[in-house]
Amino acid sequence: MGVDFDLIFGLHSIAAALGNTGRVHEKLVATDEGLVELGRKHKINPKNLPVKVEIVSSHQLQENAKKLCQYMDVEFTRVPSQIYLQTSPLETYQLSEFLKAPECRLLALDQITDVHNGAAILRSACFYGVTAVLIPSSKSFGLTPSFYRIASGATEYVNLIRVSSLSKAIAQINNAGIQTVGLSEHSSENLTAEGLRSLKRICLLLGAEETGLSHAVARLVQKNLSLPSQGEIKSLNVASAAAIAMEKCFGI
Repeated sequence: MGVDFDLIFGLHSIAAALGNTGRVHEKLVATDEGLVELGRKHKINPKNLPVKVEIVSSHQLQENAKKLCQYMDVEFTRVPSQIYLQTSPLETYQLSEFLKAPECRLLALDQITDVHNGAAILRSACFYGVTAVLIPSSKSFGLTPSFYRIASGATEYVNLIRVSSLSKAIAQINNAGIQTVGLSEHSSENLTAEGLRSLKRICLLLGAEETGLSHAVARLVQKNLSLPSQGEIKSLNVASAAAIAMEKCFGI
């Protein structure tokens, strides 16, 4: 039986989700202090929240969240700020909805499983106005409570596309005339802003830190480019590399 709700931790993420009219909220569980903190930090009147509020003790809040995490089969981490939101699953989109757009900034994530990296990349994608992010259904990070907390609300503003086969999705993107650019430390050609920022339709691809892009995906990419090191360390954390690559591809 699949899980039919999202569990969101983190004040920024909760505030962003409450403002997402595409979600149907089940309940906001908090201590008195947690509810006050949400209102203070995000200028939200607790009396006008679009959700049923359940006030509990600190101990009860943590126990309730632990049981929900067990039901979702995800690791429990202590709920920060004494508040969490139980809401409907985040809406995802079909790739076909974006292929004919006159302008699009797509980001595709290949085999990135680490929650911290995935959430950091989503924040950068939101910062750079990425149109949509492609995420494979398998071998990828999940939208767990910890992911939502680290993403700091970015998921509510960036369109997510779940694909069963990333290689098939990239083939569709190529056929639609969208330039595909893969980040690869093995490429002899450097990733520079020249010629990329002028593109109206582009898809940037990022692979796992250890292995990079999978062979099935890399062979379909039109351009494989690398970030040149200027020091003794020759590689970057994928989230850091993603931010630099987005600046070169999508920056002003």
